[in-house]
Amino acid sequence: MSYWIILLIAGCFEVAWVLCIRLSAGWSKLLPALGTLVFLGCSMILLGVATKHIPIGTAYAVWTGIGIIGAFCFGIWLYQEPFTLIRMLCVLMIFGGIVGLYLFR
Repeated sequence: MSYWIILLIAGCFEVAWVLCIRLSAGWSKLLPALGTLVFLGCSMILLGVATKHIPIGTAYAVWTGIGIIGAFCFGIWLYQEPFTLIRMLCVLMIFGGIVGLYLFR
């Protein structure tokens, strides 16, 4: 179970670097650019640790799924990105896939 928690934390770092890269304005702002690199590094390291006991395909799918869902939610919340029923249904399918990968491991 602890490797799944590590993978969850890696996914949270995934969301953090995605948000930082947006704030870096094409790498033109130093602090968000550095944040991108730090969070990306942490995310990758934790993903690598999690794959010691979680199959790589499952770990990668869950890790990217967390990033997708987090970027989607923060994009709506922070950047007023479109929120439509079809987009929400698509993200819910990704979430269902993540839950399925965990339940049927």
